[in-house]
Order: sequence, then C-alpha cells, then structure tokens
Amino acid sequence: MDFVSKYQGVVGRVFGNDNSTSDDDSYVERLLDRISNGTLADDRRNAMAELQSIVAESYAAQLAFGAMGFPVLLSVLKEERDDVEMLRAAIETLVSAVSPTQHPKLSKNEVQPALMNSDLLSREVENISLLLSLLSEEDFYIRYYTLQLLTALLTKSPTRLQEAILTIPRGITRLVDMLMDREEIQKILVFEGAFEKIFSIIIEEGGSEGGVVVQDCLELLNNLLRNNTSNQVLLRETIGFDPLVSILKLRGTTYKFTQQKTINLLSVLDTITLLVNADLQTDTGRDSNGLTNRTVLVQKKVLDYLLMLGVESQWAPVALRCMALRCIADLVIDHAKNRDVLASKLLGEEPQVEPALNSILRIILRASSTQEFVAADYVLKNFCEKNPDGQSMLVSSLHPQSSSTVRSPFEEDVNASFGSMLLHGLTSSESDDDVEICCRAASVLSHLLKDNIQCKETVLQVELEAPTRSLGGAEPLMHRLVKYLALVSSKKSEDGKASTFGSVYSYPVILKLLIIWLFDCPPAVECFLNSHPHLTYLLELTSDQTATVCVRGLAAVLLGECISYNKTIDNGKNAFSIVDAVSQKIGLTSYFSKFNEMQNSSLFTSAKPSLTRKPLSRSNAASMSEIENVEEDDSIDPNSDDYSMLAMVFDSQFVDFVKRLDAKIREQIVEIYSHPKTQVAVVPAELEQKSGEIDEEYIQRLKRFVEKQCLEIQELLSRNATLAEDLARVGGSEPSQLERKVSAGSERVQVETLRRDLHETSQRLEALKAEKSRIEAEASMHQSAASKMESDLKSLSAAYNSLEEVNFQLEREVKALKSGGSVPASADIEAIKAEAREEAQRESEAELNDLLVCLGQEQSKVEKLSARLSELGVDAAALLDGIGEDMGLDGDDDDEEEDEED
Repeated sequence: MDFVSKYQGVVGRVFGNDNSTSDDDSYVERLLDRISNGTLADDRRNAMAELQSIVAESYAAQLAFGAMGFPVLLSVLKEERDDVEMLRAAIETLVSAVSPTQHPKLSKNEVQPALMNSDLLSREVENISLLLSLLSEEDFYIRYYTLQLLTALLTKSPTRLQEAILTIPRGITRLVDMLMDREEIQKILVFEGAFEKIFSIIIEEGGSEGGVVVQDCLELLNNLLRNNTSNQVLLRETIGFDPLVSILKLRGTTYKFTQQKTINLLSVLDTITLLVNADLQTDTGRDSNGLTNRTVLVQKKVLDYLLMLGVESQWAPVALRCMALRCIADLVIDHAKNRDVLASKLLGEEPQVEPALNSILRIILRASSTQEFVAADYVLKNFCEKNPDGQSMLVSSLHPQSSSTVRSPFEEDVNASFGSMLLHGLTSSESDDDVEICCRAASVLSHLLKDNIQCKETVLQVELEAPTRSLGGAEPLMHRLVKYLALVSSKKSEDGKASTFGSVYSYPVILKLLIIWLFDCPPAVECFLNSHPHLTYLLELTSDQTATVCVRGLAAVLLGECISYNKTIDNGKNAFSIVDAVSQKIGLTSYFSKFNEMQNSSLFTSAKPSLTRKPLSRSNAASMSEIENVEEDDSIDPNSDDYSMLAMVFDSQFVDFVKRLDAKIREQIVEIYSHPKTQVAVVPAELEQKSGEIDEEYIQRLKRFVEKQCLEIQELLSRNATLAEDLARVGGSEPSQLERKVSAGSERVQVETLRRDLHETSQRLEALKAEKSRIEAEASMHQSAASKMESDLKSLSAAYNSLEEVNFQLEREVKALKSGGSVPASADIEAIKAEAREEAQRESEAELNDLLVCLGQEQSKVEKLSARLSELGVDAAALLDGIGEDMGLDGDDDDEEEDEED
C-alpha cells in the first residue's frame, strides 16, 4: 500500500479533530506495536517513519506518544545500533516528541506535550547516558539528531539535564570529545557565539583562579580550535587574543599555585600551542595561519607572561615552567621578528638584569629536572634554527677565560656573557656533576654550530688555557671535548660497569656535537685528526661491545666524516689512511654493520619531531600538575627521564640527517676503493738499469715490467670494485644510488680493461699490416727480378736460335762446296764447322749453367715468400699467376722450329 496515501487517509480520519483522543491512543499504540513486535525489517522501518511524521504534525499524537512511546524507542536505541536507518528514525522521532507542534494556543490548564515529554525523557539518568553514547556513532545524522535532542532538553529541563550529565561518569568529557575532529559542529557552535560565552564564563569565574568550570571552558575552547583554521581566524579577527593572554597574568604577590590554578594555566598554554603550531596540523601549502598567530600573540606581549612563568617564576610547578618554555620555543621558530624580540628581552630588576637568552642558558646548565633542561634546550634550538645571524651573535661571545674566571661559579655573576657561561659549562672539572653540565653545554653548542660554516670555523679558533703549566700551551676546545668523551668512558661504577649517565646520555650528546661540527667542514676534520690518539680512540669506541648500539653507530658516523670531508694530503691523516685503518682494525663489513644496527634501534625507528605532545586532556592535566622537582635517579629504564631525553636528542630531524650522511659515507668509501692512491713511495729495483745492460734490453725489460704492473692494477681495481659492491650490499644502504655507483665502478674497470685490450690488439694489427706491406714489397721486387731474368732468358734463346741458324747456313754452304768436288776444302770446312759448333756449345752451356743457378736461387726465394704469404693469409698463386706462361709458350715455339728444321 502506498505510504503517502495511507498517511493522508489515516490522518484525515483519525486526527481530523482534537476530540478523537481514544483514536489517537489506539493508532499510536498500533504503530508502536508494529515497531516493537514486527518481524519484517521494512515494515518496522515504515512504522517508525509513519510514527515520526504523525508525532511531528499532531498535538494529539505527540501527547499519546508521551504516554507509551518512550520505552519502545529507547529499546530501539539500545538494541539496534547496527541498523543505521532505524536508529536515525528513532532519534528523529524523539526530537519531534519534545519539539512544539503547530497547534492553537493552549490554556494554562492544558498539558503541553513537548514540555511533558522532555520531563519524562530527562527524568531517568540512564536515558541521558544512552543519548550521550550516541555521540560517538560514525553516522553524521545520528550525531546531529542527538545534539538536537539534547539541545531541546537543555531548553525545557536545564537543571535536570545538567544534574544528569554531571552524575554520569565522563558525561562532560563525552560532550567535549564530540567537538574533536567534528568540524561541522565546531563551526556551528562558533557562529552561535560560543567564543563569547566561553570567555564571559571564564571572566565571571575569576580567570586562572577559577574552578573546574574554567577548566571545562578552556577544554571546550581547545576542542573548537584544534585542527580548525577557520575557527582560529574567526577568534583572532573577532574577539582577539587579549582575553586569552589576560588569563596568563599572575595576580597577587605570593604567586601561589594550587592544583586547579596550575591545571587552568596548563590549559591556556595548550591553547597557545594549538594556535602557534597551526601550520603543522593543517595544509602547509596554505597561507600560514600559524605564522600570523605567532605574530599577533607576540604583539600582545605574550612573551612577557611566558618568560615570567617559565623562567622567572622558579616557585611555579615544573610542568608549568616546562610548558611555558615550549610555548616560547614554538613562538620563535621560523619567525625572524619574534626571535629578535626574544633576543632583546631583559629579565630581572635593576641592577640585577640580564638577557632572557642568558637566563634560559642558566636553566639549561643548572636545572635539577631533566624535563626542564629539555624544554629550555628546545628554546635555544628553535632560536638557532635557520638563524645564522643569531648563531653568529652568540658565538661571538665565546672568548677564552683565565683560570680564575673559569673556576668562579657562574650562578653568582649575572653580568656574565652568554659565551662565558657556555665556556664555563664546557670546561668544567672532571667530577660527575660537571661532566653532566659539560654535556648540557655541548647540546647548546651543537645548536650554535648547526649548518653554519662560519661559526664552526670561529669556534675552532677558541683555545683554552691548559689546566697546569706543565701541560704546555693552550688547548683547542674540540680537543677538550674529546677528552671529556674519553673521561666518561673511563668512569666505572663499583661493579665495573659503565656509569649510568655516561652510557645513556653523555656519549650521544658529545658525539652529536662532533658530528654536527665536522659535517662539511674540512678544517674541523683536520683539527680533530691533529691529535693522533683521537683516531685511535674513535676506532676503539666504534668496536667497543660494551657501548650501546647508538654510541657505536655515532662513532662510526664520525669516522665516516673524517673520510668524507678530509682534504689533507698528509700520510697517516688523509682519507686513504683512515680507510686503511678502519679496514685493518675494525673490518669494513663490521664497520658498516654499525650503521645498520643503529638505524634498526628503537631510538631511530621511533624517532619523532622535537617535543611532540598529545592534546591536553582532563586526566593528563591533573597528572602533570602533580609533577614536582625531584632529584634524578640513577636507575635507567625505557620510561625514565634520561631515556625520554635521549629520544629527544634523536629526533626525526637528526635521524634523517644521519641517514643521508650514512649514504654519503658509503659512497665515498666506494669511490676511494675504486680509485686507490697513484703515488709511488718507493722506486722498485726493476726500474733501475743494470750494469752492462744495453739500452735495448733495458727498454724491453721496462716494457715487460710496466705490462705486468698494468695487469696487477687492473686486477686490483676489479677486486676493489667487487669488494666495495659486497660491502655496500652488506651495509644495506639505499640501493638506488649507492649500487649504481658501485656498478659504475665495476663497469669502469671492465671498460678500462677492454680499452687496454683493444689498444693492444690495434697495435698488433698495425704491426701485421706493416709486415704485410713489407712482404708485398719484397714479392714485387722479386717479381721484377724474375721478369728481368725471363727477358734475359728470351735474349739467350734468341741468340741460340741465331747461332743455330748460322750453323744451318754454314752446313748448307758446306753441302754446296761438297757438290763442287773439292775434298780438302770440305775437310777444312768440316773442321771449321766442328770448331764453331763446339765454341757455341761451350758458350751456351756456360750461360745455361749461370741461368740455372739464378733460377734455382729465385725459385727458393719464391717458395719462401709463398710460404710467408700463406701464413699471412695472402694467395701466393694469385701473385705468381702468369709469370711462367710466356716462358712456356716461347719454349714450345722453339721446339716447333727445331722440329721443322729436322
């Protein structure tokens, strides 16, 4: 059945007039029965929606619902929390039940349903507790309708509702927590005038001197401002920060701090923290709301009140002083004008006045509680961050002092400069307490030197008087700090273990100072290495198994800086020598493992930004107000103050810095292994010319020596590149950049080897080409000689033929003479002919013998040349092709002529 038509029909029939009271009760009862006993979820939801509509529209239905409907709907709120749609409809129905309907004005004697229903709902404390529990639901409309319902109850039954909320455990806390991370509700309250009401209540209750109500108002204020930039801007531009700052004013002459007053002041300081750290909680790309808040707060003289609470009011509780100091630090970070204001502040009364920074340094050096030291140190850290001018100003006051001045207690001299107090702390005597002061002063000095090369070089020039004249001249400040570092390690307790303070706190602080000092500062590295025992001690500390993981890791980082930023060329102190020392005394694999162990430690993996704080709540505010000044205890556990302070030293900023430095150190060591030293310290004996050795033999021996050295160098480079690659893998550093460097070194060695092989092959090829040209020239020369001999042979053959022809002519003449009949003449002719034949034969034989000898020699040469050409891959037959063909043809012609003559 259609819900709209059904609704219209039923309403018109049952609630058409105000006299149908029995019908009202009957119809509401049926709807409640369907909601309570229905089996189908859709039917129950439809019944709830219909009930809500009727109760919102009808006076009679609202009155009937109050008589019987609350138990049913409260049961739905308790038992059906998973059905969001049903839950929404139930709460909306309750809102309709306590809201006035459009009904003619009632007489005084008539019952007002909305007022009656509000009284019925707020009468039971359990009902209010159930409604408060709905504020934690994820669905927005459930929270929204619940707040509407509570607002309606507050309007009609304020006293009963307030009593119920105060009776319920954590009732106020649930309401206040509703505002955290609920931006839409925060904005609604702010636009409804929440800020004005909050501050008016605070003023009526007496400000910080007020009671719990002031605390509730301040907690509500903080929840409205937390993570909400628009509300912070609205507060700043409407009411302003004056009412907030005025709460910090200390009234009266005794300055008594009760627990409630302390809690109220802590809440105000938490509000200031929210305002000045707004950039860290919102999008940093937006216009800096936090920067504007810092500017306005300092213009409202908030620094004066914070300095009074944190520095001058030493009777104030420790928690209050610490939080005031942290607020000062948050006000000056990344704000040049606020830093200048802080630097110009003077504390005390005439004539005992001193700069505020000097007073903060005194707290650092003499505070009995670790929390107060950490908070004051945080102020100087933020003051020096990205503030080179401020760093230079403080460093310029570091001047050497006479022994009498150094030994005088700095607490007695308010006219002492910042630098003189700091040097006093750095150069204290060797007792346990003074070593702790030295470490605190070292923490301050690390802030002065961070990212400031000029300040690092200036402090290198600070020289201290020797403790006794017998020790010689002045001593560099850096050397004194290294001496204190060694002093801490030498202090043992009665059971032989390292002292608590030395093992947990002193080592990391002094090592952190040295790491910051040597970073990107070759003069500082040279000063550190000028004393040979420093390197030896550092090598021992890196491999000391009794030291903590972080101490060994920081010592390894300091060693790496002595390699990476080492510009000296002196043997024993240069980067190559230090790498050799590390390799021999620690082993490179073990050395790199120190980095991994430190970075896997809990201090590194859990590193957070400096002094990260949780929102102040009622419970932790009460616990903080009870913290008193207590003497430091010698026991160490993860929850102790020393361990917490150690976590502050290893904040996320320093941890990231060490990780980047680790990658650079690994890269530098790989580079050194890939390019070892090229200087030759001793000339080998093989390079000297031996007595009686001719120059040619000496040159050949030198050539063999150089070739051998080249092979050894290539093998060494290859081994070093492989070793560096293995070390980098064992080290476990960032593979993206370091492994590329390592593979590049290995590839460079391979390329050099291939280039050398190619050069040698090219040289051999050029030699073979020259040899081939020489052989071809010789072959051509011999070919010319063979051609000449062939020509001579042809001439000889022609002469022989001519002789044969003459002989033949003579024989014919002899025959003719014989036919003429003269015998003696014939005998003479025969004799002459025989003699001529013999002479010609002798001449021919001699020439033939000579020719055969020549031909034999040439044939031998041709055979040798043919063999050599074959070795070189040249076709000898092609070169000799055609040389003997002419001779063969000529010989055939001669034979044919002889045959014809015969």
